[in-house]
Amino acid sequence: MISADDLSYFLAVARHGRLVRAAEELKVDHTTVGRRLTTLERALGQRLFDRKPGGWVLTEPGQLLVEPAERVAAAVLSAHELLGGRGSRLRGNVRLLVPDGFGAFLLAPALSRLRSLHPDLTVEIVTATVHLAQSVRTFDLAVTLEEPTSHRVKRRFLTAYKLGLYATEAYLASHEPITSIDDLARHTLIWYVDQLLDVAPLRRIHDVLPGPAPIQSTNLIAHWQAAATGVGVAPLPKFIANGDPRLVRVLDQVEFEGGYWLVLPKEHMRLARVNALIEMIDWMIADRRLDLLG
Repeated sequence: MISADDLSYFLAVARHGRLVRAAEELKVDHTTVGRRLTTLERALGQRLFDRKPGGWVLTEPGQLLVEPAERVAAAVLSAHELLGGRGSRLRGNVRLLVPDGFGAFLLAPALSRLRSLHPDLTVEIVTATVHLAQSVRTFDLAVTLEEPTSHRVKRRFLTAYKLGLYATEAYLASHEPITSIDDLARHTLIWYVDQLLDVAPLRRIHDVLPGPAPIQSTNLIAHWQAAATGVGVAPLPKFIANGDPRLVRVLDQVEFEGGYWLVLPKEHMRLARVNALIEMIDWMIADRRLDLLG
């Protein structure tokens, strides 16, 4: 007989790939995790993980079990929040996967509002500027730069935002004038790493820029700091650059548009703690509308 409790152990190991880290999440000894997995595998008559030097890797039967296990775990959490938690304050963890600029400049400053409403809620912010993985077990809520294609998530367009070209006055004064986009070929451009740029909206901006950028980073914060300290010219979201007095616009007529999508696993739609984060994000987007659009 399979129990929801056994499935929670299975999901923790699937998420972390190691017994010790799964045990830390579940607040039990790692031998307990191993024992529960053995019980589950015997009940199913299937090996769910291959034990390899790099960690515990899902077998094909294990991969098939992930989605139903996630639905069971979400149903248990939803029942607790709707019934067992009624009348009490929200507790637990919510993990958000967001682009670094969104997390640092939009989400983080808005968290004081969430803390005042739900002081017992723990928010885990994981930043990444990549395609959303097909497996959604690693996050409760995500913000992405492009619309996801996974059938297992609920998504809606969150907001557009504007980007411009920025540099310092000192940099512009000490280098050749910039009167057109083609002039940027003779300047130090700051942008994402070419070989790792697989997000379509960012690739479109890359294709407009003349030639490869001499300074490349996967981190938007690095772009901002490099431009703000006079290294070169960077395309930056206006909600970042317009708040920094060290930066000035380059080629006012050149403007790009990006967008953010709000994404969550379908089984998390009823979770009160997730909806509390969604309400806070919607409030923050409305409050920062002018910053986002420049």
